Amino acid sequence: MSKPRERHSPDGSIPPESPRRVALATLGCKVNQCDSAAMADRLRQLGHTVVGFDAEADVFVINTCTVTARTDFQSRQLVRRAARRNPDAPVIVTGCYAQVAPDLLKGLPNVRLVAGNIEKDLIPGLVGTLNGGPAEVLVRDIGQARNFSGLIADRFPGRTRAFLKIQDGCNAWCSYCIVPAARGPSRSMPEDQVLERVAALAAAGYREIVLTGIHLGAWGQDLTPSPDIPSLVRRIGDAGQTGRLRLSSIEPLEVNEELMACLRDSTVLCRHLHIPLQSGDDRILAAMGRHYDREFFRGRVERLVSEIPDLAIGVDVMAGFPGEGDHEFENTMALLRELPVAYLHVFPYSERPNTAASGMPGKVEERVRAARAAELRGLGLAKREAFVKRLSGSRQVVLVEESRDRKTGCLKGFTGNYIPVSLQGGGKSMMNRFVEVVIESDEAGIATGRVCHE
Repeated sequence: MSKPRERHSPDGSIPPESPRRVALATLGCKVNQCDSAAMADRLRQLGHTVVGFDAEADVFVINTCTVTARTDFQSRQLVRRAARRNPDAPVIVTGCYAQVAPDLLKGLPNVRLVAGNIEKDLIPGLVGTLNGGPAEVLVRDIGQARNFSGLIADRFPGRTRAFLKIQDGCNAWCSYCIVPAARGPSRSMPEDQVLERVAALAAAGYREIVLTGIHLGAWGQDLTPSPDIPSLVRRIGDAGQTGRLRLSSIEPLEVNEELMACLRDSTVLCRHLHIPLQSGDDRILAAMGRHYDREFFRGRVERLVSEIPDLAIGVDVMAGFPGEGDHEFENTMALLRELPVAYLHVFPYSERPNTAASGMPGKVEERVRAARAAELRGLGLAKREAFVKRLSGSRQVVLVEESRDRKTGCLKGFTGNYIPVSLQGGGKSMMNRFVEVVIESDEAGIATGRVCHE
């Protein structure tokens, strides 16, 4: 890792930071979005102005993702777009793609700084000093990271929900996944700090807080003593500081008795889980490095839905992993058709460099991957529509967002079990409030809700 150069005025002194218009673009997961929100907060505190990516800007910051080849491509395209937008503006590239491929990115137009994931907190302090010259690379070996660190977001402009990153990194090393190389080992925010951040976000007016991480269920394992997600949820609920708490994603083996009890009993935890499946075929699951089989997944989902009324379960599923033939794909489709899940998050397999899967035989043609992904998405839409239809006529509590539906002009929001609702009745005074609605109809998985005034 190189050290930032000192930039001097003509008299030899180091110039003060100059306020700049900074355009910030983010690709990828909720953790990346949290990092970007934190950088934006700090930039404003330092006197800079954060603007949209298509606005006039003096500096561009691109927080990249590398989970697929497509996100790599999108990251490079954003760099070139920034250079075309303002040929004189320095570009800073950070995030997961910057972590794993800094030498490639430093040669792109206008790039003046490539910063790794644990160097993100340096970026706001460097924005005011960047000008011309060759690109600098600030990328340490993230595999040596041991402590949770980085900037923390205080606000999320335009959002009713706040995202709180409490965990980073991953120790799982699934065979298809580059994320452990890009994010490093699992690291947790200390429990008392989590409670402080929840209180601060609630005091700032956020009615719902989403706990997020790269491997959220691993939170606490590196702390002493070692708390876990269920104990954290109970502490947050006992503190009574937030109206609604949501978990971003939990691995199947981490949906244990304690977490199920929280979902049943907590007055703040949303009845919504996002659980990665990836494949419904046991041989493919083993090749992926996933440590469960289809019957375990089936049993866990069926038990959850039978014991927790109105629970919404979303599922990650991958199409076209090496060795997936028609039989293996049909095993996945059959399992998902049978399971009472609420929606699917589908993505075709994307080969990542230096992962175990990249050297596996049985590569699936890209057109076949795309066709299978399309079939899965069709099933996912049917699942979403069926879940919403099942709740037709029921009363649900919606957190109303601070924006309106672009097509209808109606207020919108989400139920605790993650149903998007277009509200019939009510005005601006309802924004950022919990309101009770009756679910009356649905269109493509989006519910219409009549506001209850009694």
